[in-house]
Amino acid sequence: MRKSGQSAHAATAAPLDYETAHAALLALANPEKARFLAGYFKTGKGQYGEGDQFLGIVVPKVRILAKRFRQLPLTDCRKLLASPYNEERLLALLVLVQHYAKGDAATQNAVFALFLKHRHRVNNWNLVDSAAPFIVGPHLLQRDRTVLYELLASKSLWDRRIAILSTLAFIRNIDFTDTLQLVEKSLTDKQDLMHKACGWMLREVGNRNAAVLEAFLARHHAAMPRTMLRYAIEKFDVDKRRAMLTGTIWQTKSL
Repeated sequence: MRKSGQSAHAATAAPLDYETAHAALLALANPEKARFLAGYFKTGKGQYGEGDQFLGIVVPKVRILAKRFRQLPLTDCRKLLASPYNEERLLALLVLVQHYAKGDAATQNAVFALFLKHRHRVNNWNLVDSAAPFIVGPHLLQRDRTVLYELLASKSLWDRRIAILSTLAFIRNIDFTDTLQLVEKSLTDKQDLMHKACGWMLREVGNRNAAVLEAFLARHHAAMPRTMLRYAIEKFDVDKRRAMLTGTIWQTKSL
């Protein structure tokens, strides 16, 4: 019997723990969608997401669960990060982002440390992009950023993408120095996902200061992978993009 004054909701509310979160995800599983996602995220032999597994849950539904489990303890988030399923790891990261955004200094330090220690589980682009700009970047705004250069030197594609995507927090604070330095060090990176990440961050710089972006492109356009350049100049008008892709804009300026 429910105690006097106890609400029906409180009596029936599921506990905020790993087992409940895991069960909630399993209830949304869609095998047909899982097969599609496995292909979309390149999980085949030799592909960037090799071995990743999916339950077949679309991101909006995972985000709804993240709101429901926003107070999930960090220990349970760590358990979710250990899952073979991409959506469970995504749920963990979305909850960690909320913990970081709303937490005190001690909580933020704990979330940052957990993310870095278990970043080997942040091993697909959707996972990196959902967390690095909202945990690593904000944490380093007023701190030493050496760790980003260490990550960029890693053999892991995902470490390198974390380094680049984390700088979105700096860009939003009109601080472009580390973004430009990290992108410059990435010009010879062989991975297409790094070309896209770098181009994306350059475009974000240009959204706030087109002159800074154009100066960077003038120095480095010849060495930039084509995909990186295309992403970087996406917001320019058609004629200017064409001139940049052909290099004629810089030839004219040098005359």
